[in-house]
Amino acid sequence: MSEPAASLAQGAPLRFHLSEEHHAENGTLLGFWLYLMSDCLVFACLFASYAVLGRNYAGGPSGAEVFELPTVALNTALLLLSSITYGFAMLQMQRGRAPAVLGWLLVTGLLGAGFVGVELHEFAHLIGEGAGPQRSAFLSSFFALVSTHGLHVSFGIVWLLTLMTQVARHGLTEANQRRLLCLSMFWHFLDVVWIGVFTVVYLMGSLQ
Repeated sequence: MSEPAASLAQGAPLRFHLSEEHHAENGTLLGFWLYLMSDCLVFACLFASYAVLGRNYAGGPSGAEVFELPTVALNTALLLLSSITYGFAMLQMQRGRAPAVLGWLLVTGLLGAGFVGVELHEFAHLIGEGAGPQRSAFLSSFFALVSTHGLHVSFGIVWLLTLMTQVARHGLTEANQRRLLCLSMFWHFLDVVWIGVFTVVYLMGSLQ
């Protein structure tokens, strides 16, 4: 076999391999965008349910009577700060600094855990005051919307811890960077949803 033919024979599998990797990366990101769009539909349905049922108190308390805005403001600050710290982690990832990435991811996880903890405290307080989800349509739609968001944040924390383990073991490989990018989109998406919850549910509910 001639040298050009040998080179072609050796190069063809390499080009095919790179094409497969490129296709896999695009497929992962496209699939994750489709997942986020489906999640948008879920939250859109929950917001619509709250808009319809949010004033059906059935003789029970209204939002103005049960919501504690200082606690909600603290929770909002925790989640927004976690989004900022995740952004710092992504900047360190671009610079190839795995230890710094792990540090910022740890801070992000702690802030996310604080958010979930405050939310659980709020739920426990409401149920203790007799304002559980079974009390009225308003409270049922409130618990459904806010708890669904909280479950997403909890899942995000588990995902974050898993990625921290992967980065600690294998470093900032292409696969890990792609996973960190997907989690970044998911985490910022939850921030956007929470801003909607804070505005529509808590602020507007406190004025009713």
